[in-house]
Amino acid sequence: VQPAFGYEGDPMRLLYEKGFAPTHAFAQFYLWLRNTFQADAIVHFGMHGALEFMPGKQAGMGARDWPDRLIGEVPNVYLYAANNPSEATLAKRRSNAVTITHLTPPLASAGLYKGLQELKDSLTRWRGTASDASGRTDLARLIATQAEAVDMNGSNPDALWLQLLETEEALIPDGLHVVGRPMNDARRDALIASLPDMTEARAAKLHAQLQEQTEISALMRALDARFIAPVPGGDLIRSPDILPTGRNIHAFDPFRMPTAFALADGKAQAEKLLETHATFPRSVALVLWGSDNIKSDGGPIGQALALMGAKPRFDSFGRLSGADLIPLEELGRPRVDVVMTLSGIFRDLLPLQTKMLAEAAWKAATANEPLEQNYIRAHALAYAAEMGCDIETASLRVFSNAEGAYGSNVNHLVDSSTFGDEDELADAIEARKSFAYSRFGKAEKNADLLQKTLKDVELAYQNLESVELGVTSVDHYFDTLGGISRAVKRARGTEAPVYISDQTRGTGKVRTLKDQIALETRTRSLNPKFYESLLEHGHEGVRQIEAHVTNTMGWSATTGAVDPWVYQRISETFVLDEEMRERLSQLNPQASVRMANRLLEASDRNYWQPDEDTLAALQTAADDLEDRMEGIAAE
Repeated sequence: VQPAFGYEGDPMRLLYEKGFAPTHAFAQFYLWLRNTFQADAIVHFGMHGALEFMPGKQAGMGARDWPDRLIGEVPNVYLYAANNPSEATLAKRRSNAVTITHLTPPLASAGLYKGLQELKDSLTRWRGTASDASGRTDLARLIATQAEAVDMNGSNPDALWLQLLETEEALIPDGLHVVGRPMNDARRDALIASLPDMTEARAAKLHAQLQEQTEISALMRALDARFIAPVPGGDLIRSPDILPTGRNIHAFDPFRMPTAFALADGKAQAEKLLETHATFPRSVALVLWGSDNIKSDGGPIGQALALMGAKPRFDSFGRLSGADLIPLEELGRPRVDVVMTLSGIFRDLLPLQTKMLAEAAWKAATANEPLEQNYIRAHALAYAAEMGCDIETASLRVFSNAEGAYGSNVNHLVDSSTFGDEDELADAIEARKSFAYSRFGKAEKNADLLQKTLKDVELAYQNLESVELGVTSVDHYFDTLGGISRAVKRARGTEAPVYISDQTRGTGKVRTLKDQIALETRTRSLNPKFYESLLEHGHEGVRQIEAHVTNTMGWSATTGAVDPWVYQRISETFVLDEEMRERLSQLNPQASVRMANRLLEASDRNYWQPDEDTLAALQTAADDLEDRMEGIAAE
């Protein structure tokens, strides 16, 4: 197991402090493998290790850069998820990895369970009953009672019917992928049935490819110093061509992103966002990830450009060379001021796109247009007058980490429970993400500008691109979108709505963050189909369930967008149920204790207020789990 790479009390400090060296333990781990054990090769299992994020240049590692210092000339074979070409590119670029793709978890429809199925039965009867039929009023009253029992609003049966269908048809991961173990026939059938535009011939080909065992044989080929064929990265729903796995992942042509399709789709999704919000927003905070843009050929970039009323400029060779404005008469609405927060990986892999977005904001800020039709210019001029700076500085709208740094640290503050007031989370993201990138690609720290631009923000949003990774599945979502939302709240003094643009089924649907969390809680965390499939994987399955609980609390800490019933139902399902608590503690006592304590922490921080009996039962259950863990440790 790769050792911890940070420092006690601040485990991610190494990654986010420019110029730091790895800890002695981390450095000695790799030096021992090279010099004492004298490994012929090193195999990294699972994406997003720490070696490739060690301090040093972003590309072209040399003797003074820590990834090269640590692994040296030892061949690096890296088993990597097929749907993450962006981080795989970092592994290749910064640690000389040969990546071997592996499949992501199988997918299935969430279905309905317990009271949700009973509610659907009642709604089916209601929809089949004439509006003037006797007994329809009683049926509507029953529907309202059943809806309340499953924490849904039953006042409008038609809206409730659509919400239930969305829940039932949502795609969820069905367990985990195990390298070298084929999925069973039922899971393979469900996965292929979830893919769009499947012809009979294509489905037959995918059946055959999914039964091939290519990943372990590819690892052995790499260890035999043989050629590993390349393959573009992507998720299975959008890119079935990632099959068969066991190939060397690559990403994209950076000179041709965003594509024409991504621009058209980005415009459509931007219009959906504007339609969803109650009023026309003058300023929007948008989070951009490298992985999401690579999967979609620049779809979220297209959204940012569409909101600003801009388009990419390509040279005579078809290569990206900058941005131009769309005339206001053609745009047909005001230009929206877009404050863009880039992931460190976006910044590393997409420097041309970073400069393009900055140029689009600069051109809008310097355009001779009415201020009521150009909010970028209006805000930039106001800032320049207030701070006494030039328009070049006032127009900066692209923010990220300092070069060589990654993440906001919000997720690690939540995970380690080391934050006091929630404004400390805003402090973290402002400290990490306040480096403004210009149209020339240079970055300068400008926390004042970030705070001023966030004060004008009326909504925050981010795309959701992968079925297998929901906003409660991994901590990166609340680390970025949640963190910037918290910073917006502090700058404004009031909450700003947070939206998720769900792109997982191709058509795109904009939801409030609160609705997205509720949907994922029902289809994943509380769904026996979801958690029983995870529990088949024992220790790791329990860890994944616990991660959902921690990530849910992360959203409470950053946005307050989690309804109290979410914590109540999670408590009842996994901690207060004695039989389930016993199962979880046998499989993974540490994660079981963390889950119970996380729910208590959420109560202590007033993210929910359980009644006295529930709180006492939760504390008793947490004590019981800790006693079990101590007993197992003693044995």
